[in-house]
Amino acid sequence: MESNKVFHVGAIVSLIALIAWLVFWEMWVAPLHPGGSVLALKALPLLIPLRGVFKRDIYTLQWSSMVILLYFTEGVVRAWSDTVALSRTMAIGEIVLVCVYFACALLYLHPYKKAARKMAKELLDKVKSAKNEC
Repeated sequence: MESNKVFHVGAIVSLIALIAWLVFWEMWVAPLHPGGSVLALKALPLLIPLRGVFKRDIYTLQWSSMVILLYFTEGVVRAWSDTVALSRTMAIGEIVLVCVYFACALLYLHPYKKAARKMAKELLDKVKSAKNEC
């Protein structure tokens, strides 16, 4: 389970880094408007799963790994369409951080999903066995 700890830490670090990345991008590095942009608020929804990710909550890691794909989509669109080179670079950074989070979350969840499938199979076998005995 040592690798699970690495994936958990990777998920935490990449999520915090993504939040900071998005705020810095839209406020100081390459905002859409001089002086900062309201788009920095796009980082706020990422604060919602942060507590659950810290606590290793399986459900939070599951749903946040799907929600994070919205940020992947935004990064791809902005990397493709932005005309400012620095903004494109920031979009590519967003894509990388999202991919790291997604991979770490899935790899952290894998043993739990495997155990759940095994338990479900055992339960189904017991039900079939009990049904055959009747």
